[in-house]
Amino acid sequence: MQAKHVNIGYTLMVLASIVIILAGVKAAAVIVVPFLLSLFLATILSPFYLWLKKLGLGEIPSLAIIVLFLVLVISSMITLIGNSVQDFSQNVPLYEVKLRTDLRHMFEVLDKWGLHVPKEDMLAMFHTDSVMRYIAVTLKSFGSLLTNSFMIILIVIFMLLEISQFSEKLSQTNHHNGLATLIEVSDKIKHYILLKALTSAATGIIITIFLKLMGIHYAVLWGLLAFLLNFIPNIGSILAAIPAVLMALVQYNFTTALIVAGGYLAVNITIGSILEPRILGKGLGLSTLIVFLSLIFWGWLLGPVGMLLSVPLTVIIKIALDTQPNTQWIATLLGSGGDMKAKKDA
Repeated sequence: MQAKHVNIGYTLMVLASIVIILAGVKAAAVIVVPFLLSLFLATILSPFYLWLKKLGLGEIPSLAIIVLFLVLVISSMITLIGNSVQDFSQNVPLYEVKLRTDLRHMFEVLDKWGLHVPKEDMLAMFHTDSVMRYIAVTLKSFGSLLTNSFMIILIVIFMLLEISQFSEKLSQTNHHNGLATLIEVSDKIKHYILLKALTSAATGIIITIFLKLMGIHYAVLWGLLAFLLNFIPNIGSILAAIPAVLMALVQYNFTTALIVAGGYLAVNITIGSILEPRILGKGLGLSTLIVFLSLIFWGWLLGPVGMLLSVPLTVIIKIALDTQPNTQWIATLLGSGGDMKAKKDA
């Protein structure tokens, strides 16, 4: 009986500790988010940094090349997004007129089929004022991203400088078993993030080329969005397709919008369902329910960036849980059906 009370007390203490930690992380999201982004970028860039060092360039020149590349990419992304949003805001009235006309035509067709919808309420959703408010919020969020860029790059620099010495520091400790586990987890995480970034980049490039050929406005912006949201399996591809499909509808017609939707579907089936499982390997998948719940949880905890990093963060937790025999059952619950089949075959 006493042991039972001890177990209950320990469980309650652990749960209370988790709640306190989560509350602290949420309160410190302004600091935690740049750190997580920096860690994410450092993980992607570290193989290239170490490769440049092996070429004999030295620590400082290798770091300078990586930082220059990072600055160019971030500044290009911010410039692209800023210009696209500004151009879009100028064309909003034209898009609104076209979209409202198409909606009225669609309502007429639905009326002929006996399906009655609240027309005025639906049309009010596409009023210029609401769109402009959304654009203002978007510009504000990109402004905060620009403000944090310097701090993110600075943290990445220090992380890259530490990478080459990290293994040596760990080897000098007495916890050799813990060292082996940590190296295993670190390698799996690096493997996942790097290859996921490459497949996401391929998705973004293919989508950009496809939309350019279709003549869709802001094709590069939609390609960038496809790259970012590809880190969220299943749900991300749907979210990335919505603005491009709406743009195709506004620019052309319903048929073109269907073609664009079909293009997105083909790219995501090819890369997400066929290519990614083969490249990433088994054991790194998440169930669709866990993907959706992690999107909500990390979004609540860390905001929009948390939603973007929700799946990588959850996969990191899954990898860590899978290395310990007493927590492997939790990793199995988080995994997909393909992971269970792979473990049975093994």
